[in-house]
Amino acid sequence: MSLTNQSVLEALHEITAPGSSQSLVEAGTIRDLEIDGSSVRLALAVQVVQPSDVEELRTRIETALQAMDEVSEVELQIQPMMPMASAPPHPEPEPTTWADKIPGIKRVVAVASGKGGVGKSTVSANLAHALAVAGHAVGLLDADIYGPSQQLMMGATGDPMGDEEGGIYPVEAPGGVKVMSFGFLVDADQPVIWRGPMLQKALEQFFGDVRWGELDYLIVDLPPGTGDVALTLCQNVPLAGILIVTTPQDVALIDARKSLHMFTKLETRVLGIVENMSGFECPECGHVEHVFGTGGGAKTAEELELPLLGSVPLDPAVVTGGDHGTPVVLERPESPSARAFTEIADKVAKATK
Repeated sequence: MSLTNQSVLEALHEITAPGSSQSLVEAGTIRDLEIDGSSVRLALAVQVVQPSDVEELRTRIETALQAMDEVSEVELQIQPMMPMASAPPHPEPEPTTWADKIPGIKRVVAVASGKGGVGKSTVSANLAHALAVAGHAVGLLDADIYGPSQQLMMGATGDPMGDEEGGIYPVEAPGGVKVMSFGFLVDADQPVIWRGPMLQKALEQFFGDVRWGELDYLIVDLPPGTGDVALTLCQNVPLAGILIVTTPQDVALIDARKSLHMFTKLETRVLGIVENMSGFECPECGHVEHVFGTGGGAKTAEELELPLLGSVPLDPAVVTGGDHGTPVVLERPESPSARAFTEIADKVAKATK
């Protein structure tokens, strides 16, 4: 008998969706199913509470399909989705902000950029570590759902642990910063294909369901641009302030201005501008080469009447530190780039007392 979509769906009817009494088919988890001879390609989107739910479900599906005589190969993609919170028996009006969901967090500081590729995540990681080195309790939330990277940059290994109430504990990185990233929940090569409402729900649960504990600072690494995540954060979280990261080149500065104007319209405090990749100093002769131009960050800060929080030099150690999971603030604390990040953190701390 040849392999058909119907026979595969019948096999999947025997497997219940995580946290549900319905089968995978009944719960509407199947997004794509293709049959090519004896090969099955299957894509699902399922609600999960813990990262281990995905692997358990993967094992169950592969075992069920490989038990079919007609199946020789299974290609499986599982897109995890954070579960929707159930409504209380007597619904109360929704709070205007999520402040009641994060009672242990004293200050939330977001790091934004008008465009990608300016080192926003690098600034976020090193800012978090610099604040921690200064004695603060710090968490780092990677809110870039489409391109999560902080789990790698911070060297935060392992899986977040869950509790019986559906909460998730962040992973503590070397240096003591607590890290939560969507990268813990998805395969590194698996794309996240979500629309705005799903992004908003995920962000809300990163605040409400992650057991952050008592923090002096929660640093939020926003996705680049002025999209749904930044808008949702500004509308729902009482922010202590936002940093805007740019490089000296004109294109980046144009986008930085757009980002600033969005936050101004949302009446969100902008703490200042960080100019990243401001210049490369030759270790042999000491000559400084301004690869991306010079003075752009200072000029933009002056025009927009904002502080220039700091200029971070272009340093290969910053790149290798992020790749190896040891940000330069920890790996080379006396380097010019690490000192720049430390000065920026000091200014942020003074501005948000």
